[in-house]
Amino acid sequence: MVSAKHFDGASRITLKVRGVEACLPCEIGRRILPLIVACLIGVWSATAQSAPASGQVDGTVFVLDAQGASYVPAAKVTLTGPASLEQEADEQGKFSFPKVAPGVYTLTAQFPGLEARQSIAVEAGKVVNATLELKPSEVKTEVTVTASQPEVNQEVANHTISSTTVRDAPNQDERTESLLPMIPGVVRGPDGRINMKGARNTQSGALVNSTNVTDPATGSPGLDVPIDVVASVQVISNPYDPQYGKLTGAVSTVDTRTSDYEKFHFSIQNVIPRLRVRDGSVLGIGGATPRTTINGPLVKDRLAFTQSIEYRFIRTPVNSLPPLQRDTTLESVNTYTQFDANLTSKQTATVSVSFYPQKLKDMGLNTFLPQPSTPDYHQRGYQVFAQHRYVIGEEGLATSQFSYKAFDTDITPHSEDLYQLFVETTEGGFFNQQARRSSRLDLQETYQFAPHLLWGQHQWKVGIDYAHSQYDGRQLFRPVELESVSGTPIENITFSEPTIHSVDQHEAAAFVMDHWTPFSRFSLDAGVRLDHDTITEGTHAAPRGGFRLALTGDGKTILKGGAGIFYDRVPLMIASFPSLPNRTVSLLGDQGQITSSTFYRNQIEGNLQNPRSKAWNLTLSRQVLEGLLLQVAYERRITTRDLVVSPFATVDSGVINLENRGEQSYRELQISGRYQLGRHVINASYVRSKAYGDLNDFFQFFGNIPKPVIQADGQGRLSYDAPNRFLAWGEFKAPWRVTLLPVFDVHTGFPYSVQNAFRDYVGPRNNERFPRFESMDLQVLRPLSIPMGSRHIRARAGFTVFNLFNHFNPRDVQTIQESSRFGQVFNNAWREYRGKFVFEF
Repeated sequence: MVSAKHFDGASRITLKVRGVEACLPCEIGRRILPLIVACLIGVWSATAQSAPASGQVDGTVFVLDAQGASYVPAAKVTLTGPASLEQEADEQGKFSFPKVAPGVYTLTAQFPGLEARQSIAVEAGKVVNATLELKPSEVKTEVTVTASQPEVNQEVANHTISSTTVRDAPNQDERTESLLPMIPGVVRGPDGRINMKGARNTQSGALVNSTNVTDPATGSPGLDVPIDVVASVQVISNPYDPQYGKLTGAVSTVDTRTSDYEKFHFSIQNVIPRLRVRDGSVLGIGGATPRTTINGPLVKDRLAFTQSIEYRFIRTPVNSLPPLQRDTTLESVNTYTQFDANLTSKQTATVSVSFYPQKLKDMGLNTFLPQPSTPDYHQRGYQVFAQHRYVIGEEGLATSQFSYKAFDTDITPHSEDLYQLFVETTEGGFFNQQARRSSRLDLQETYQFAPHLLWGQHQWKVGIDYAHSQYDGRQLFRPVELESVSGTPIENITFSEPTIHSVDQHEAAAFVMDHWTPFSRFSLDAGVRLDHDTITEGTHAAPRGGFRLALTGDGKTILKGGAGIFYDRVPLMIASFPSLPNRTVSLLGDQGQITSSTFYRNQIEGNLQNPRSKAWNLTLSRQVLEGLLLQVAYERRITTRDLVVSPFATVDSGVINLENRGEQSYRELQISGRYQLGRHVINASYVRSKAYGDLNDFFQFFGNIPKPVIQADGQGRLSYDAPNRFLAWGEFKAPWRVTLLPVFDVHTGFPYSVQNAFRDYVGPRNNERFPRFESMDLQVLRPLSIPMGSRHIRARAGFTVFNLFNHFNPRDVQTIQESSRFGQVFNNAWREYRGKFVFEF
């Protein structure tokens, strides 16, 4: 259903699917739709040119030893770029890709323990001859696939998961971000959010096809594309490439698949819903996540498209609550449309549009926050993206990029009843209501120069970036009452009238970088990034550099490292802090009378500044045996000028200060290894880490689920700190073409603080811990061929088990000292079984 709505006087176009709305402002729609139409017309007209449609890539794979070159048969050769192709080298180590769409590609050869990688430019009507020298591969632990993205040789640990593993790994909610904890140093914190390398969710970067997809209002990731269109996910712990900015933590990047120019592909899966079983009885649907994807040529070798849509209905239980009152309910529709075009022999383009509306009922549900006291979360968003790539000369590459993203959020309580915080539970309607409308326009231009020789080989890259962000919001806070252990009121918090606020920001950035290889065993990356924004009015220079050195002549021992400075963005909600409702805190006597009262106003102390971090790392890797790679890595990051809030009071008045005085530190020692034996692969790692810093970050008290009581800031272990973690996962090929992919994760329990009934902290912050977390997940799959008339349909069938050994993994704890249940833990994540069936046409 399509309808028109108004919000604060602005018309919007609404698309409603199964009760989920996707809203597009009419004014923006009138501006964006002509742009999309113009892009498609331009793409179509370009396809009418008479240039030859494809080129060819030929080559050989070999190794060098004391006797010279030896060719390697059966090496896996992959060509990734505007199209993705794969084959094995023949007995003479030769390979040939006869029909390749023009563009810039990454050519990769792999053999157990060995790897080679080369960037090539394919032109229509020409043959590229490549020679790939296999060398010992490094231990890789990032989820990464290259797809027309800059090389990241200077990055720290590249723990890599292949696209096959992404497809076959156990994935509880079938989302891309759910795979990230398979990377050492990446954990899902107690709030359910992903924390990468000791950084908060709002401190890390999030990119899709190299464009920023964070919510401008909060800084959190704000785009979820269907997993079937994802070609790669990469987490870069310390991105020394200066093209990455506006972060003080790690960055995750997602690249989508290039549409197939040769033939059509169609898949459909998860068509059978899961039942909701409570205490042995079936009570409706527990989950339904059907999704379908189609891609193929519109004009062979010239224009292709991808269309993917997924519907998600998921009930997630809090197992410590009553059977019919324990579920949060997520309902969402994600659609993604992409057009890929070979414009000429040296030009390619991509245009995509995505919508991602969702509703989350009973957000934040836990043992002590029952359904009536939770809010509902309603999100509407879309993104338009366009990228043009132009090969200049032999190896120069110019990339132009445009994106526009809208992200609207409403947070609404179930009732206006008084919000009461008891020791054992919560009653009343949630005390906060929000309406947020945010958007971002991004324009980027980068140019990678062809390599040139001067005391070795240099390859320069330069770029500029402009962004405009807008945030309009309305915040309402209702009274809150704190109750003693006997149930009598002891404190009351009231707020001033609702407020409306608007913030906009202009950002500009430029960077330059040189990849210098003075000799074959050593390479150096050095660059600098300049950032400016109109909220802080600051201009910052962020120099960075990395190196790679082969310590031995056989190339089996590699030392890598780097250091750099990073400046973070300031989310637009933070800039609106002074205009948020003020509060009055009143202490109550035995009869409920007010004994003292303090009015607090919101205040930014001094001028807002961009948080800054300094990071460095060293990594030593060694091929010990054929197929066995080991790595030892250490990294250190110190963040200063972090934004924290803290109350200060005199006798009868006070302020809640927001200031840039927070600090954080993270250090990590990682020992990891990868062993490949035939078709079987196992990855294992141990991480010893410490995440420490100021604890009163802004979004604890003014984010999606704000806390009503703001206590003085303090330092301690961060809420997602896990000092010891062992992680292992593997891919095993069993008989009868069965693939098993187990993931075993065990780590120290997360920390928490002790409180009293006033929610004052008792003793050191975050000095207690949950029990040890331990989980074994397993997915088993087998390919099938289903006869249908004169043809066969490919399919994959199997099952998944989460928490295979049913280990006790609680997610809630009673932190209030006066409670008779103080220190007890609740809400265990029970063992869960799921089936899987995928049709592929």
